[in-house]
Amino acid sequence: MEGTILEQLSSGPIYLICGGIIAFVALVCVVFLVRAWRAGLAIGMDRAKMKRAVAASASFSALPSVGILLGVIALSGSLGVPWPWLRLSVIGALHYETQVAAAAAESVGLPELSGSAMTAQAFATIALLMSVCIMWGMILSALFNKRYLHRLHGQGEKKAGEKKAGGFGDIAMSAMFIGMVSAYLGSYLGDFISGAGKFTFQGSWTPIAVALVSALVMALLTWLSEKKNMQWLDNFSIAASMLVGMMAAVALG
Repeated sequence: MEGTILEQLSSGPIYLICGGIIAFVALVCVVFLVRAWRAGLAIGMDRAKMKRAVAASASFSALPSVGILLGVIALSGSLGVPWPWLRLSVIGALHYETQVAAAAAESVGLPELSGSAMTAQAFATIALLMSVCIMWGMILSALFNKRYLHRLHGQGEKKAGEKKAGGFGDIAMSAMFIGMVSAYLGSYLGDFISGAGKFTFQGSWTPIAVALVSALVMALLTWLSEKKNMQWLDNFSIAASMLVGMMAAVALG
């Protein structure tokens, strides 16, 4: 049964559908890249600076893609190759896809997210939940981005010496990020807490160690950028932290 369902999830028609969507998105990216380059030249931007921006953006995109590839490999054992490839290539995020897929599998009664327990009905539910939960960013952007851009333009017209107070968006993003990190780490920290309140090593300590390693790498790169005038590291700090964290997970696992 495992081979049958995984063969169906990695069949030619599924590859064709998912590959067609990815090709369309890639084409749109190329079109916007060309139009942005021409627009920059038209307004007199320095060609050398534009090339540096393209190189930095490419590096910033390429380094995290290693983690995305690992996510595709990890999910392909239970969801086939085309669907994780589509999700993580277009709009998905590694932490989101794995978490939602596992939660959806649990909700349909699967003992675990694996190919041996996967059914067509379970896959349909998992794929639907993964899609519905993440589409709101696109919908809200289509509805409210124009109004938000007007607000940003208004803020940009303030005097250069005027100090800007953090708006609701900045506060909300910071609160959401802190909450997300707390939720992820809290689930692992809970494994260390016994009923008597003693610190034990019942659960895996690898996720916590990986988080600490990534945080230390990020702190080091931030310090180098701010204190040693190495501002170019800002373009690679997040990607480098992710890669070092993944290497730490492999080494500690």
